[in-house]
Amino acid sequence: MADAGNREVLSTDVLIVGAGPAGLSAAIRLKQRHPDIAVTVVEKAAELGGHILSGAVMDPVGLDALIPDWRLKNAPIGPEVTTDRYHFLTRRHDFAFPHFMIPPQMRTRDGVIVSLGELVRWLGEQAAELGVDIFPMTAAVDVLRDGEGPVRGIITGDLGLDHAGNPKPGHAEGIALEAKYTLIAEGARGSLAKALIGTFALAETSSPQKFGLGIKEVWDIPAEKHRPGQVDHYLGWPLDNGTGGGGFAYHAQDNKLYLGYVVHLDYADPTLSPFDEFQRFKTHPAIAPLLEGASRISYGARALTAGGLQAVPHLAFAGGGLIGCAAGFMNAPRLKAIHNAILSGIGAADAVGAAIAAGREHDVIDDFGHRIMATGIETELRGVRNLKPLWSRFGTLVGAALGGLDMWCQAILRVSPFGTLRWTAPDSAKLKPISEVTPRRYERPDGRTTFDRASSVFLANLAHDEDQPLHLKLADPAIPVRENLPLYGEPAPLYCPAGVYEMAEEGGEKVFRIHAANCVHCKTCDIKDPARNITWVPPEGGSGPNYSGM
Repeated sequence: MADAGNREVLSTDVLIVGAGPAGLSAAIRLKQRHPDIAVTVVEKAAELGGHILSGAVMDPVGLDALIPDWRLKNAPIGPEVTTDRYHFLTRRHDFAFPHFMIPPQMRTRDGVIVSLGELVRWLGEQAAELGVDIFPMTAAVDVLRDGEGPVRGIITGDLGLDHAGNPKPGHAEGIALEAKYTLIAEGARGSLAKALIGTFALAETSSPQKFGLGIKEVWDIPAEKHRPGQVDHYLGWPLDNGTGGGGFAYHAQDNKLYLGYVVHLDYADPTLSPFDEFQRFKTHPAIAPLLEGASRISYGARALTAGGLQAVPHLAFAGGGLIGCAAGFMNAPRLKAIHNAILSGIGAADAVGAAIAAGREHDVIDDFGHRIMATGIETELRGVRNLKPLWSRFGTLVGAALGGLDMWCQAILRVSPFGTLRWTAPDSAKLKPISEVTPRRYERPDGRTTFDRASSVFLANLAHDEDQPLHLKLADPAIPVRENLPLYGEPAPLYCPAGVYEMAEEGGEKVFRIHAANCVHCKTCDIKDPARNITWVPPEGGSGPNYSGM
């Protein structure tokens, strides 16, 4: 965290970092209620929606609260959910759970299938019409702060630095953006949120956040196999009982199939590859027939929060607050986060708007967290708070059964037999030594249904200038070979879904290589590295994926 130094300083009333559903909803709500408040949104992607990835089945309750007439305004919403099924897979069989067994906390009334990228672009249009200033290609690389004082804004990244950090022709120094309040809406494991949570001890009373890695592909499937509005979620194979996660298949509009897989990042086996488990998932008899005669058109990956209520940190700090997945409002059992991101933006905007109207700035807004959680987020997350810890403790079979019992007890009796379960270790501490596992072996991809990382990353439309500073920082460059390799087999090449990391050999010695240009900004390395040696920071503004239809 730094002061402005000699940088140019621009001022606004409210600064929002991240043009996702949370950030744009906060901006819209502020201008709806307080038209005279100046609102600025910065986004690191080259265009709105370029870095956005979600399943995505949306509960419309958030959008209903923000823009009640969104249907009349032609929001880019796909088909309504017609069927929502949960399955358990063995290697050869598919067992669908009867609908009456599914706890009400996991059901979605009036759900719709969306491309979150397209929805975000539409929200950006609504915000701009209200007078919000939106700046894409603007990476927030540091927090603007005078010494130990409150947050006063952000510092944006330089443009035009070479690999060594020296200015190139056309170099433009980053600026300081100053605001009365700053809202952090970077998404899961954002770099500024991570720093602020540590600096202000926002997580001192919460459990460490839990994460999952979500990998998604968009397929164009034959019309005769397409069932608009059909939603399927899968547990079981190919993951073992001790590894959390599962797959999904959503039949979106225009013969599109949203196919994806989530692996919880508290897994123990250092030889597990979430990317390759997804490839195996696609070979199951319940999935493979959908992909016959189909073509894959998009690929992407991102980390998602899975800790739920127990892992939500304090939301307010001096000068602003956390919203959306930066705070961790995802309902992991339901695999829904968009509506809570929108609701958190609404609650935050109401708190900030009231504070500015009262002549305040740069202080702690005491009711910030209350206003956010009172939008319905706390009630929803409380009802599912124990499924993830039960799953982690007892495995998929017993943990899911106990989680279902817990949710039914809360739905009927309004009480949990388990109270509130907590945990103390982060995901990075969960790997076993490689000597304690049987190494996994994955089959070569066939290039039709299963693929390698290189051909997949190509579909993410990556754009990184090779000659820019490395945005994946090693605290100690020797640790991957000296410690991670003998103890864990160096798991980075396996947990990364984009081929960023490689163990190679030079002159008979093992070396750890980083191919930063492959990075899709999922931040898994920042979460799962057992040495906690890797820190992800934003690269030059406009770098990264440019997702289409995600």
